[in-house]
Amino acid sequence: MTTDTHRTLPDGRPIPLLTGDERPMLESWLAFHRATLELKCAGLADGQLRLASAEPSEMTLLGLVQHLAEVERNWFQRVFGGLDVPALYAEGAGGYALAPERGLDEALADWRREIARGQELCAGRSLDETGRIADGPMTGLEVSLRWILVHMIEEYARHNGHADILRERIDGVTGA
Repeated sequence: MTTDTHRTLPDGRPIPLLTGDERPMLESWLAFHRATLELKCAGLADGQLRLASAEPSEMTLLGLVQHLAEVERNWFQRVFGGLDVPALYAEGAGGYALAPERGLDEALADWRREIARGQELCAGRSLDETGRIADGPMTGLEVSLRWILVHMIEEYARHNGHADILRERIDGVTGA
């Protein structure tokens, strides 16, 4: 069975596969959610990207991009790849902390680099291959690449919901 992997929505996001094998379908859903995050940040000024959603939350669209770069690094490099890589952002806080000198272009470049590195580490690997969680409440547990991909889809879907709320507060744009 063949599927068209080049179809896009009018806003440019890839349409996730509707049929086909498991791996390409999981990867297509992850690509869709990654593109959704990027779309939520498009066309905004730096100050808008730094606008928190609502007190007491300090969550921002820029912080979400940075956080998801950290998430990409953690699950694909640390957990699946077994690499000992430092946090991407020295400020800590899971990437949410903002540095005045770092804007969206740099954060997106970091995020894209982390995505590419994760894709390199996963290329040609079975969904059944495993990595081990190095820290946090699940330290030591073994997880499959399949589990990581499902978790990443969930992680992006949850944070894209946050991005929806942030974007609507900033300029009233909803959807996507």
